[in-house]
Amino acid sequence: MWAAAGLLAAVVLPWYALQEGLDSGAWLTGLWTSEDYASGLGQLFMHGKWWLAPVLASLAACLAVALLPLERERQGSLLVLASGLGLVLFGAQALGIGLRGWTMESFNALFGELETRQVGIGAGGTLVLIALLSLLSIALALRGRFGGDAFVAGAVTTVAASIVLFTAWPILRILLQAFQDGDGAFKPALLIDRLAAEKIWSLRCLAGGGRCGVAWNTLFLALACGVGTTTLGLAFALIVTRTSFAYKRMLRVLTVLPIITPPFVIGLALILVFGRSGLVNQFLEWSIGVPPTRWIYGFQGVFLAQLFAFTPVAFLVLIGVVEGVSPTLEEASQTLRADRWATFSTVSLPLMKPGLANAFLVGFIESIADFGNPIVLGGDYGVLSTEIYFAVVGAQLDYGRAAALALLLLVFALGAFFLQRHVVGTRSYATISGKGDSGLPAALPDRARRAAQFVALPWAGFTLLLYGFAFVGGLVKVWGRDYTPTLDHYAKAFAIELTADGLIWSGAAWNSFWTTLKLAAIAAPLTAALGLLAAWLLVRQRFAGRATLEFATMLSFAVPGTVIGVAYVFAFNVPPIEITGTAMIIVLCFIFRNMPVGVRAGMAAMSQIDRSLDEASLTLRGRAPQTLVYVVLPLLRPAIVGALIYGFVRAVTTVSAVVFLVTAEYELATTYIILRVINGDYGLAIAYSCALIVLMLAAILLIQLLVGKRRLGRRAPQIQGGRA
Repeated sequence: MWAAAGLLAAVVLPWYALQEGLDSGAWLTGLWTSEDYASGLGQLFMHGKWWLAPVLASLAACLAVALLPLERERQGSLLVLASGLGLVLFGAQALGIGLRGWTMESFNALFGELETRQVGIGAGGTLVLIALLSLLSIALALRGRFGGDAFVAGAVTTVAASIVLFTAWPILRILLQAFQDGDGAFKPALLIDRLAAEKIWSLRCLAGGGRCGVAWNTLFLALACGVGTTTLGLAFALIVTRTSFAYKRMLRVLTVLPIITPPFVIGLALILVFGRSGLVNQFLEWSIGVPPTRWIYGFQGVFLAQLFAFTPVAFLVLIGVVEGVSPTLEEASQTLRADRWATFSTVSLPLMKPGLANAFLVGFIESIADFGNPIVLGGDYGVLSTEIYFAVVGAQLDYGRAAALALLLLVFALGAFFLQRHVVGTRSYATISGKGDSGLPAALPDRARRAAQFVALPWAGFTLLLYGFAFVGGLVKVWGRDYTPTLDHYAKAFAIELTADGLIWSGAAWNSFWTTLKLAAIAAPLTAALGLLAAWLLVRQRFAGRATLEFATMLSFAVPGTVIGVAYVFAFNVPPIEITGTAMIIVLCFIFRNMPVGVRAGMAAMSQIDRSLDEASLTLRGRAPQTLVYVVLPLLRPAIVGALIYGFVRAVTTVSAVVFLVTAEYELATTYIILRVINGDYGLAIAYSCALIVLMLAAILLIQLLVGKRRLGRRAPQIQGGRA
């Protein structure tokens, strides 16, 4: 079926990308006559694209092998050969021929000058590529790989191929710039020269004689952020799941509120409250005569803003892990006369280790890749992400230096990744099995409850205060000068007029609002699905290259958004994939930029689910797709909620990754807000940000309603005053 579908696509669909898109229908009359619209077979026979012949021949060979009455392993071997050769030939012709003929001068000597060109791959070429990948995965399963399961083989192929195309390939294209000079010549020694600068590695701050290098600043900030966000996330998760705190729902809303806020809004709010002209400094000068200071700028300001921004991510990773700790194990500990503190410290907390390690890893990598907070609050505290930005958009325009610094960020991310793997180790943390579980979750010991409340509740109050000022900022004329209440900013952004022709969305922000909502709604479920599928493969399956695939899933997360945006422009502005300026490139950037959180949340939650459940399903003749859908996914509802929420809100609030990808046709909310901030229209920017916050709160509630809660068959604890 796959071989036939690929050959059919080569006959009835345009091989190359169309300027006006498939929906125009103009290509239907030119499948043979027009070089722009011709199918693969038409390009081959009517327009002289002879290099397509080997690819189509390989696909035809796959169809022939599939129809032959051969034994399973023999058929698999022939299919591996045919489909693998087809993929190699497809890649060779796609990369070897571009808009001006051969992409390498040496090809001219081997094959002669080309009189024709090749633009980006279209619908026909894409379906042929998908067919060849599917045939390769089936062939590997026929040969006994991946346990002989075609679904698992196909899932591994899908995840690996998508990461190679939309993560590894663009990042590799931009990182190669680190080894090249301005003329494109390959000079590896340039990397050492670019990374040996004193501005990167200086330790003068330790001797009190200057500033530390941006590499040390980045590393120290990331370590502090990883520890801080994990601590706060755990405190919130414990209060929500293991105490009788009366305002749990409000606490959960406050916990996720910063994640649904554009990153620069937190920085602006901190400046409005703590800046030189902020409310706190004005009050201190008026009350006790303390002169205003700029203490919010620097490490402390960036660290504070990152704690606000990334604690929700740690909470989303940890909430399912804390809920998944088995009450049976805790009751067994208490039966052996262990008190509540001993049970918590020796049973409950160690079982949360995968979640804690994953939360730290995400916080660490989020910090090193963060751009919005350091650019607003960094002051003279430079970090690698801002250095990369200035190398790209500043007067230097040095892509090589930017690529070298991005490579250094990857090294930091790789170190954190291996540290996380070492901490978790190879121990089993499974606490959810197929056995009936009627135990009661143990209440927190008093000192753990007090510690969690001491950490979390003041932070929640601080969050409420900060966002209160942010909302007020959109309801006054000019913050700091004219506090007259007004709704003018909201009217300017979201005005609606009722005319004889119906409703007219006349507000200045509507176009970017609807575009953002549409693209985020498309990207979020794809982000969650791909991330959780990758997590299931990494935790439940054993195959060669699993560790490499695990790190590859984190690759886009470790690179600053500005580098990702530039990398996408570099990779997808020319053949074989030409999608720059379209909505597709923005959606793909959303998916592969945000997928790692779904992967880490899924891995943390899945490590608590005992393999006996999967084995029971297989014993009852359930195939891998059935096991995944009916056994694993219902137990992963917290991770699904976390992945969907993160995928949606990050798509709405991202700035740095898409700032180079948006166009006039596809303007996003965050880029619109940035332009308002640059023009000094803070009231409109804050009003628009507040509208986005309300939108995303509604989306979060809808996601939680649609996905539902995980039910583990446990009795609800009756907790009073912290005691069960």
